[in-house]
Amino acid sequence: MTVPRHIAIIMDGNGRWARERNLPRIKGHEQGAESVRAVTEACVELGVEFLTVYAFSTENWKRPAAEVAALFVLLEHFIAQELPTLMKNNVRLAAIGRLHELPDTCQRALAEAIAQTAANTATTLILALNYSGRAEIIDAVQALCADAAAGTLGDIDQDAISARLYTAPYPDPDLLIRTSGEMRLSNFLLWQLSYTEIHVTEKLWPDFGKDDLRAAIAEFNKRQRRYGGL
Repeated sequence: MTVPRHIAIIMDGNGRWARERNLPRIKGHEQGAESVRAVTEACVELGVEFLTVYAFSTENWKRPAAEVAALFVLLEHFIAQELPTLMKNNVRLAAIGRLHELPDTCQRALAEAIAQTAANTATTLILALNYSGRAEIIDAVQALCADAAAGTLGDIDQDAISARLYTAPYPDPDLLIRTSGEMRLSNFLLWQLSYTEIHVTEKLWPDFGKDDLRAAIAEFNKRQRRYGGL
C-alpha cells in the first residue's frame, strides 16, 4: 500500500455532532480534538510524514464571540495536554496562517510547543490557524512585491510563488479528506491542492478515527494520479 506523504483534513461537523446530541457546540469541538489525537497517532503508525488540519479559518471570527473565545481556550488546553503525547510519539508541531492575529496567550503556547517539538522526526502535525487560502496567496504576492522593490526578485514562476506561501517548507498534500459530506474546499490550501486526491466522507469529524483514515488511504490507492497527463 502506498502511504500519502502529506494528508490534509477539513475537519467538518463538530457543531452538527453536538447539536444531534443536544450538547453545547464546544462539546463537539472537544470531541473533535480527540479525533485529531487519534488521527495523528495513526499517521505516525502508518508513516505519513505531514498532516495538516484546518483548525480555525479567518472566516471563523464571524462566529459568536463566546464560541470563538472558547475555541482559543480549547486550543491552549489541547497544546498543553497533547505536548507529552507529541513528544512520546516523536511528532513535530507546526502552524500556518496569520498567527500574529491570534490571542497573545495562544501565540505563546503555540510557539513554546513548536520549539519543544522541533527536533522530532516522525509526523509533522501542521495546524492551520487563522488561515485562509486567499489570504495566503495575497501575502505571497505582497512578499513578491517587497522583493521586487528591494531588487532581489528573479523570475516569477510557480516555484517563486510556492516559496513565499506559508507552506513553503512542506510538500503539497497528496490526499485531502473532508468530513460531514460537504463538497467544497472552504478556502483551504487553494494553491497547494491543484493535483490532490479528494476523499469525502459522511462521517462527522468527532466520529472520525484511525479506521476511517486507513479507509481513506485505501481508496487513495485505487486512484491513478496523472497530473494532467495521460
